[in-house]
Amino acid sequence: MSTQIENIQSQLVEGIKQNSGWAIAIGVLSVITGFLAITAPYIAGLSVTVVVGALLSINGVSQLIFAFKTGSIGKGLLTFILGLMAIGVGLYMMFNPGMGLRTLTLLLAAYFFVSGISEIIGAFNMKPVKGWVWASISGVASLVLGVMIWLQLPASGEWAVGILTGTRMIFSGMWVIAIGRGVRGAAEEVPAEA
Repeated sequence: MSTQIENIQSQLVEGIKQNSGWAIAIGVLSVITGFLAITAPYIAGLSVTVVVGALLSINGVSQLIFAFKTGSIGKGLLTFILGLMAIGVGLYMMFNPGMGLRTLTLLLAAYFFVSGISEIIGAFNMKPVKGWVWASISGVASLVLGVMIWLQLPASGEWAVGILTGTRMIFSGMWVIAIGRGVRGAAEEVPAEA
């Protein structure tokens, strides 16, 4: 029986070690793409706008399909109208990314603010785990970026989405790398304790 438990434990520890490498790789990729976004902020911002527009349009189509599947257009009228609006806004953002970028700038400021608060709370909830400091730094950075973008509106629309998204990706990548390394280190300590 104890041999089975030791086998299960060694398989679990080995699985954690292998998957922590994925976390570290994803973190490194996030840091690299963050630097790329910072070097070309306007292009990165327009790209984000087009992607958001495409996603909104796809969501609108799915809402229309849902409205038709509910049986009668009368019951699903609000869903149908919201679907049409999502398609319209999405297409507008895709074909007018400059205007969409200005709107996204405002939304991005709100996102960074809420995300920062969430990460700070999460960091303090996981405080004994290695990497919690990076999570809290990431949260503070998000708060600062949110305030910075808000204070420089409307001029920040030209650069904010690209630079701030890139900066956010760098801090998030560093956080994921730190967590991956912490999990790997903890997994390496398990066999010594057993």
